[in-house]
Amino acid sequence: MKTALKSAACAAGIAMALITSSASAQDGTFTLRFLTPETASKAVQAALATCRAQGYQVSAAVVDRSGILQAFVRDRFAGPHSVAVATDKAWTAVTLRQDTLGLARLSESGEMSGLRHFQRIVAVGGGITIEGGGAILGGIGVSGAPGGEADAKCAQAGIDAIIDDITF
Repeated sequence: MKTALKSAACAAGIAMALITSSASAQDGTFTLRFLTPETASKAVQAALATCRAQGYQVSAAVVDRSGILQAFVRDRFAGPHSVAVATDKAWTAVTLRQDTLGLARLSESGEMSGLRHFQRIVAVGGGITIEGGGAILGGIGVSGAPGGEADAKCAQAGIDAIIDDITF
């Protein structure tokens, strides 16, 4: 009986050591969530449809949480400049963790005005972070509507179209 108890105690000790080492190993990593290509495509299509319904020809881009282009669409008569601008608005929003309409206001003058001189930073409305479950999942950018506020409304429509898919 004492041998059985010693064996059980030894097994319990080994199990605890394994559990403890597993917990320590987990502390050294973390899990990230990314938008699926289908969700990113749904967002750019919704942004495009919203702008088109208002008579605007735009480009819409979604970047992942690292700023890498994930989905893009350009309406047939959207200006050629809108391709890079939409992508850079999405990139700006996700890398600075700031919507570009707010950034435009913050950087008009004062200590944040220097941001406007960095490559790819677009301080014009139309770029918004995509958030779900308390984490930033990516960014969406729209370019081609008359002004940053109109671009921002279309970008928000893209987020609204996927909000149920990313809320968890």
